[in-house]
Amino acid sequence: MKLEKITKQAPRRYEDACGTAHALDLVGERWALLVMRELMLGPKRFGDLKAGLPGLSANVLTQRLEGLEAAGLLVKRRLPPPASVQVYELTDWGREAEPIVGALGKWAARSPMHDPTLPLSSVSMMLSLKTMFDADKAGDVCLSIGFRFGPEEFVVTVADGVLTAERGVAGTAQVVLTARPSDVAAMVYGFRALDDLRASGEVVVEGDPAVFERFTDFFELPPKAGV
Repeated sequence: MKLEKITKQAPRRYEDACGTAHALDLVGERWALLVMRELMLGPKRFGDLKAGLPGLSANVLTQRLEGLEAAGLLVKRRLPPPASVQVYELTDWGREAEPIVGALGKWAARSPMHDPTLPLSSVSMMLSLKTMFDADKAGDVCLSIGFRFGPEEFVVTVADGVLTAERGVAGTAQVVLTARPSDVAAMVYGFRALDDLRASGEVVVEGDPAVFERFTDFFELPPKAGV
């Protein structure tokens, strides 16, 4: 029986001079923009990217990484010993897309069909905090919150009306939460109470929980759009 060779088709282009059209040429393939989202807070290994996007197959992830690399949006490199593993990271130009990703997410959160209780990745949770942060509500408050999401740790700092979210040792913060990203989202956006999640063992708090509860006052989802 003769076997047919399957060739990879080149992605379709819009053949349109509009910058928006070309942006879709670059990141319009399914999963491409979410792969970039997962790299916004630093480099990741292939397996870590896959874990952050559980609905994405390894084959499609490979294709998207190759496409984004060819477009100049990310690079792959090998970490020095003792790690000696290959990681993927955004180029400087690729990182410039962060405010675009944030604005798109904030716009889409107004959709009546958006369900904020669905699971989300740890990076997505951190970007959500950066996007939905209200500097006026924070005022001159200074605080830091550490988050442990399985093997990933982040530190979020609020100072002088500015929020920063970075990978780091969670234990350096005033308060540390060990939780799932979706549980943090539920508390921040008012769907579940911290006390209830602590009582059920779903969230563990180290430090004064009142600091985190004050922190949740700085966020609010945008109103739903009329239909």
